[in-house]
Amino acid sequence: MKAPRHTSTTRGFARAAGLMQTRIRKASEQRGFAITRLLTHWAEVVGEATANIATPVNVSYGKGGIGATLTLLTTGAQAPMLEMQKEQIREKVNACYGYRAISRIRITQTAPTGFADGRVAFAPAPKTAKRPDPAVTSAAEHLSAKIDSSELRAALTALGTNVLTKLKT
Repeated sequence: MKAPRHTSTTRGFARAAGLMQTRIRKASEQRGFAITRLLTHWAEVVGEATANIATPVNVSYGKGGIGATLTLLTTGAQAPMLEMQKEQIREKVNACYGYRAISRIRITQTAPTGFADGRVAFAPAPKTAKRPDPAVTSAAEHLSAKIDSSELRAALTALGTNVLTKLKT
């Protein structure tokens, strides 16, 4: 009697991270990144504030192989702020690598290969939510008062508040 055949529980599916790992590694090695964690977890490595104003562009190694240079891309207005943080950034990045891999940090306001390659796409400042006018909210609640379902009534009230606020401005 044969043993039962083991069937996969994934039914042919694979994790997206697993499928993209080799492509990400190849692309990042071409750009000079031996460890892709610096690219994929940049905000965790240097902090949210620094990640919002700068992005890593290249890691170039000297002839001796020790003491690489990390090139960061930033906007012109943020370059002086980033210049003052170079030492802290270098320490955080070296902690990511696990040894003193980066000896210098170079700040650039354009991509090293030209304008088309390094378009600045930093995260914009978060929008502040405005509280709706209480009169508008009560009007929206009045319009959806006849609905029996509490979830649907809440959704229609929110929709009505948004629509009435847009019409008012």
